[in-house]
Amino acid sequence: MEEIKLIKEEMYRAGYICDDGSATVLFLAEQLHKPILVEGPAGVGKTSIAQAFARTKELPLIRLQCYEGIDETRALYEWNYKKQLLHIQAVANQNLDVSEVEKDIFSEDFLLSRPLLQAITSAGRTCLLIDEIDKVDFEFEAMLLELLSEFQVTLPEFGTVQAHHIPFVFLTSNATRELSEALKRRCLYLYLDFPRAEIEKMILELKVPHLSHNLSSQLVEALHQIRQMNLRKQPSIAESIDWAFSLLAMGKEDISPDVIMETLNVILKYQEDINQVRTSFAKA
Repeated sequence: MEEIKLIKEEMYRAGYICDDGSATVLFLAEQLHKPILVEGPAGVGKTSIAQAFARTKELPLIRLQCYEGIDETRALYEWNYKKQLLHIQAVANQNLDVSEVEKDIFSEDFLLSRPLLQAITSAGRTCLLIDEIDKVDFEFEAMLLELLSEFQVTLPEFGTVQAHHIPFVFLTSNATRELSEALKRRCLYLYLDFPRAEIEKMILELKVPHLSHNLSSQLVEALHQIRQMNLRKQPSIAESIDWAFSLLAMGKEDISPDVIMETLNVILKYQEDINQVRTSFAKA
């Protein structure tokens, strides 16, 4: 399909290597105006696919980084209480009706927009990234449902705000917990795993200038050996790129077990993992 091929080419120019499956999901999301839920292990490029897609469309990326305990005042909106108080003090001697004052202070002039509200009230189309949605609680998920299905939000004191332009929406999850069926039902689903060897080699050669075919092949072979081990945290794509840059900086043209053991701190972040890999390669 020509449209899928075009998306893959555009994503490549934006610095992201996209397979047919991922490109198809991007195409359908655009055609159907549906959010995309991108799930997979940490470090496989879930955030990067949203960033690259925004670049292909030349759209501003609005990012909501989720964390445990986040609520609507950090994600959706908040009232500017100091400004409201100043306004109340300013009109105190004007004998205004209470309802008029309330109408004034709960107007757009006193509204502080957070990422979700910014995405739907923007003057132009945006790309909204809701990153690590699996870190929020079910109440926060429920708050998102109206936005994901109707591209609108309801603010109790203000009313319903409809999107001026429907944003492209990406949600990412490391699958640390099960997301609700209601949220999943509103999204197209894309699972990203660690790439096949030939794809990871292409990623390294795209991201790391002057990396030789020989060194990239050896890097990928070593990475895939390491990922077969029962580690606390597998090396991510970003860490494999860092490893390639590190080896170039050290002037290495080949990877030996000694070189691997000298540079494991670049790709592994737990001492127990480093010890396990060192033991494995020492036996090789």
